[in-house]
Amino acid sequence: MCLTPPAIACSTTRGWPAALLLMLLTLPALAASPEAGRTKAQQCAACHGLDGLSRLPDAPHLAGDSALYLAAQLRAYRSGTRQHPQMSIIAAALSDEDIADLAAWYSAIAISVELPYDGGEALSGSD
Repeated sequence: MCLTPPAIACSTTRGWPAALLLMLLTLPALAASPEAGRTKAQQCAACHGLDGLSRLPDAPHLAGDSALYLAAQLRAYRSGTRQHPQMSIIAAALSDEDIADLAAWYSAIAISVELPYDGGEALSGSD
């Protein structure tokens, strides 16, 4: 993949805008602080839990989600692209740093999954 600007000749110039965009989107995540996110997540805990496990039936679990996904959703709420009665209000007050820190905290939470077993074998969901 070529990452040079289009003004400089390159054999594969189609991929450089996407690569540049990906790098720019990941920069906030690199500077994010999970520790700061944990402190900031206190306001999220009533619905999403400090551990990222939802306390309400209509609030999603956040633990282990991708930092890029979480940050994108918070930015969408902040900009009004995505609407929710509570989240739109809460996200409106978040800075880019707040969003990066919260995304870093919730994405850093390790989760595990245990499949149900039937007679010693995991159920596959298809019989």
